[in-house]
Amino acid sequence: MTHLLLDPGAALAIAEGRHGAPFDVLGPHPRGKDWVVTAYVPGATKLHVLTTVKTSNPIEATPVSGLEGFFQAVLPKRIPYRFRASNDLTEWEFDDAYRFSPVLGEMDEYLLGEGTHRRMWQVLGAHLMTHENTPGVHFAVWAPHAQRVSVVGDFNLWDGRRHPMRLRGATGVWEIFVPDLKEGNSYKYEIRMHNGVILPLKADPVGFGSEHPPANASVVRDISPRDWGDGDWMKTRATKQNIDAPISIYEVHLGSWKRAPGNRMLSYLELADQLVGYAADMGFTHLEVLPVSEYPFDGSWGYQPVGMFAPTIRHGTPEEFRALVEAAHLKGIGILIDWVPGHFPSDAHGLGYFDGTALYEHEDPRQGFHPDWNTLIYNYGRIEVSNYLISNALYWLEEYHVDGMRVDAVASMLYRDFSREAGQWIPNKDGGRENYEVIATLQRTNTICYGQVPGIMTVAEESSTFPGVTRPVDSGGLGFGFKWNMGWMNDTLSYMKKDPLFRKYNHHQMTFASSYAWSENFVLPISHDEVVHGKGSMLGKMPGNSEEKFANLRAFYGFMWAHPGKKLLFMGQEFAQGAEWNHKQSLDWHQLDIPAHAGVQNLVRDLNRVYRENPALYVNDSRYEGFEWIDANNAEGSTYAWLRKGKSDDPMVAVVCNMTPVERRMRLGLPALGSWTEILNTDSAIYGGGNRGNMGLLKVENEAWNGMAQSAMVTLPPLSTIYFRHD
Repeated sequence: MTHLLLDPGAALAIAEGRHGAPFDVLGPHPRGKDWVVTAYVPGATKLHVLTTVKTSNPIEATPVSGLEGFFQAVLPKRIPYRFRASNDLTEWEFDDAYRFSPVLGEMDEYLLGEGTHRRMWQVLGAHLMTHENTPGVHFAVWAPHAQRVSVVGDFNLWDGRRHPMRLRGATGVWEIFVPDLKEGNSYKYEIRMHNGVILPLKADPVGFGSEHPPANASVVRDISPRDWGDGDWMKTRATKQNIDAPISIYEVHLGSWKRAPGNRMLSYLELADQLVGYAADMGFTHLEVLPVSEYPFDGSWGYQPVGMFAPTIRHGTPEEFRALVEAAHLKGIGILIDWVPGHFPSDAHGLGYFDGTALYEHEDPRQGFHPDWNTLIYNYGRIEVSNYLISNALYWLEEYHVDGMRVDAVASMLYRDFSREAGQWIPNKDGGRENYEVIATLQRTNTICYGQVPGIMTVAEESSTFPGVTRPVDSGGLGFGFKWNMGWMNDTLSYMKKDPLFRKYNHHQMTFASSYAWSENFVLPISHDEVVHGKGSMLGKMPGNSEEKFANLRAFYGFMWAHPGKKLLFMGQEFAQGAEWNHKQSLDWHQLDIPAHAGVQNLVRDLNRVYRENPALYVNDSRYEGFEWIDANNAEGSTYAWLRKGKSDDPMVAVVCNMTPVERRMRLGLPALGSWTEILNTDSAIYGGGNRGNMGLLKVENEAWNGMAQSAMVTLPPLSTIYFRHD
């Protein structure tokens, strides 16, 4: 037999793993009226072609002289076939990946090349499918500067010579359909640079699963459409996530909320039962989970993600994560995920230097390296990279029904000089510090996500004074739904840490936020960042003896729930855990056997209930007409009093705080006569307090006070917050 279709140089390039167009050599090719099948099967000494024609016998392929592992066979026409290979030790059958046509269509190619494919996960990554009547997995990856890309895995001995991929024109996307593969197969990409150097094996940037750390290969996972049972929630969630809704968020690190016996992390299915049930009992409206995108290092808590499209296998599979989301929705609880588009780790198997060039990151470390976290920074000005991030956000919202995203470290993204000294950063085209490319990416992300997925919410962790974070994009804003109020958090915690004797000198720290409370749509965050790295627990921050610490914390939570802005507590804070958070172990749930801790838990549960039941406490969170000071200036007494107001027919709520360990009897101006009922008192015995107060009701008198026509005498227990509702 002659081998007219097999050029020795091309065959050698295939055998050495450096041929960039393997489909030009391997698989079936026409020769006259016949088709010649060329195969490269390292380790085989014999090869037979098995056709689907019932009457045909296996066709023995001829070894190509001088080219070990190469075989050729002649078929009378192009028909489906498989191979049976053998050597002195074994025999195996497999389908030929090089007999299949491309999977990617022209429109996908066009949009990928243009960097505008909003749902790129539907074409890139590893997809289970039936292609040309054969089941298998289609792999596609973007690596425009590679000389050759191969998919390697547990199915081909991790040998880059066995499945080199097809380059799709100018898109920079490589693809191959590998028959017979199933869910659970592990794989990576072996990428050969143009200088011939083979990079460390890379995980799939759009992989849907990963191995258990410390192993880090991607894993084929089925993310085909699910038969969701949360239709009622999805139809109504828009009303539960807007600025007029009561939103109380329980922030959770899934790996350390609770542990199973043996210190095992809970699975998504266990969390769907235990965590969701607990959050519902506590009255939280939302769960916000620290990043679930796959990450290699436990100590990063997920904030250094490598698998942006893969729910971490630490708790289970993608389908099991979907079950957690659905369980929350069935309980009327929204799921927010922490999303990290601001940086990514430099682990060898990750995105860094992906195809031998700075593909996802900037080449210049003044733009591409983050000094705070020793991580790399995305090149937001590259349209394909910006599209990768936007598509990733859309992926979680659509494929997993998550209800929104808290976007991490937005301030570090917005400013080119963030954490950098002079000379360590590059100004924008106008000589300024703002990162125009980031601004455009965030605006596009919010515009597309809100436009494509009705009812979702996005939240910015933004610690600077960047204007218009929650303003609509068409008005020049970034387009977020909400922003964390870091200024409120810093001021109030600074105040609460102080000995009550000296609080009068810092009285404004508790009132200052009212000067800007309606400039954005705020969330009041007491997050994980406040209870780690030596900062101590919330209880540990409070001054005084043990009893006073608990009273301070209860008074602060009462202050927080009545202040304009949605609420967020990190796990453990709701029962005043004594120690700061440790991601390696469960929360100290045994402390609930101590009445003072159980009392704080009871308080938070009731705060959530009272908050939801009284529209005055949430309807006008983002409007100045929802708040009015009664007395903001009693620094000497360290007391605060204000009104919360909803719509015209919503009962008003008067809030009074005493931030000293001394009981106070004071006159309080009120805007209306009638009944003012005590609906919450942080000094109640059920919360661990002394049960002091006003016998449940205020006696209103026609005596002007605090600029109001009527008033009442109020008893303020030591270190307490009290709510009165006008009925």
